[in-house]
Amino acid sequence: MQFDYIIVGAGSAGCVLANRLSTDNTKSVLLLEAGPENTALSLKIPAAVLSNLNSTKHNWAYQGEPEPQLGARRLKHDRGKTLGGSSSINGMVFIRGHALDFEGWRQAGCDGWSYADVLPYFKRMETYAGGEDDYRGGDGPMRVHRPAPEDPITLAFLAAGEQAGHPVTDDICGYQQEGFGLLDSSVHKGVRWSCATAYLDPARERSNLTIKTNTHVQQVVFAHGNATGVVYIDENGLRQNAEVDRNAGGEVILSAGAVASPQLLMLSGIGPAEHLREMNIEVIKDVPGVGQNLNDHPDFVLKFKCKEPVSIWPKTRLFARTLEGIRWLIKKDGVCASNHFDTVACLRSGPEFEHPDIQLTISPVAVDDQTWQPLPMHAFQIHVGLMQAYSRGQITLRSNDPSEAPRILVNYLQDPRDLELLRRGVHIVRELVAQAAFADICGDEIYPGSDKTSNEELDRCLVEKTCSQWHLSGTARMGSATDKGAVVDPAGRVYGVNGLRVVDASIMPVVTNGNTNSPTIMIAEKLSDAILGMAPLPRIDAKVWQQQSH
Repeated sequence: MQFDYIIVGAGSAGCVLANRLSTDNTKSVLLLEAGPENTALSLKIPAAVLSNLNSTKHNWAYQGEPEPQLGARRLKHDRGKTLGGSSSINGMVFIRGHALDFEGWRQAGCDGWSYADVLPYFKRMETYAGGEDDYRGGDGPMRVHRPAPEDPITLAFLAAGEQAGHPVTDDICGYQQEGFGLLDSSVHKGVRWSCATAYLDPARERSNLTIKTNTHVQQVVFAHGNATGVVYIDENGLRQNAEVDRNAGGEVILSAGAVASPQLLMLSGIGPAEHLREMNIEVIKDVPGVGQNLNDHPDFVLKFKCKEPVSIWPKTRLFARTLEGIRWLIKKDGVCASNHFDTVACLRSGPEFEHPDIQLTISPVAVDDQTWQPLPMHAFQIHVGLMQAYSRGQITLRSNDPSEAPRILVNYLQDPRDLELLRRGVHIVRELVAQAAFADICGDEIYPGSDKTSNEELDRCLVEKTCSQWHLSGTARMGSATDKGAVVDPAGRVYGVNGLRVVDASIMPVVTNGNTNSPTIMIAEKLSDAILGMAPLPRIDAKVWQQQSH
């Protein structure tokens, strides 16, 4: 059977595309997802994040390569494997990034991707609980929750930021990202609001949309430089073919994410020619940038004891957790109805940055790094995320076997500037918890420990504990036709072949300043118009706050 569009991957981007492309009832759409349906209860409960990440049923849980600058540690890279993809298992943090991120994309040769170009799509995607305005949407598929924090730890975080002299913002996704403010989440009425819920569920009954789960795509098929379809293994383990109608302009669209999309390109003969030949893969097109430019946000966590019993740790113990689970089933509220990241600080680590490069988030419970279980004490932790890391990694094939996961080498802290910036983040956190707002709450520093003060001591701790925020991106980046490292053009079309696009976080030229789910949805919203041949939404020239110096 032939289709107008074959979408590989039903993650955040794939769900958006399946919905938007199937609104044209003259077009047939096939959506292929390697994972199962998203019916598991744990995928609906916001507080069940850790249980989803500790399981491999809905998580690819890729094992990274030994990281040279992290003592050869291998980090686990969580990626969603179900309808909704990572939006079904992630931390539900909803942040767009800074306006200057997109200005940077435009300046890197991605015409049509400035902030004024993308803001209309950020608005189109959402219904914001805080209300529609010049920056926020009021009738989109994504339900975005604005929290109203009440716990003492979170409130102390906000107050301490102001006491330390940092800016305060009313909306990190609006006029002013920089500063301390509330952190939105993809939660609605106490339930995770994944892209499968937002985009796929309303489109499921359309006769021109076919959804196949437990279906693992092996490669894209080409004829004379044209993508003609895909080969996949179906739920019964049988090898199948799906074709696009090239006479009607049919396309294959890879939305498998920053790991699997470049993997599929290379398995299909699109990538660095020398590497493909090493893997005994016929070279369809030498595209050196495939799998390169791997971006991520390194994460380092400081943990603190509480002086008073103000954390949510008691509610994570078995009996209390069971009661909270029952409460959620009945009322969809309580501890289980939140991701417990209600506030954020987007800060510049130094005056040399035009916009924030450090993101702080606080959790009213501290978690053991090995077991991912709450520490058995009243404690909290603050994450230091490096938003503009200088280090770059790569995705390469392990073999030409599609069932074998690729090699993921992020090269965390390879550039020594990243160490310096994370160190600055640690000092910012320590200054924060020393403010009056934390005087009755913050006790001893559990990790790294207040005795770790020198650069050498902190660097050892950073090497020992830096991990991933799971924001892999940039491995099939957009760029102009003269950019030798670019994989796709600003419409997501793969250079050198016809009928093939990539639409997901892998096409980001540089990772955005914040969690990547929201901008990934925006990318798919914007490119769905391009695929359908529709004019882009009118630009919105909205003002953006910038602080000139600290």
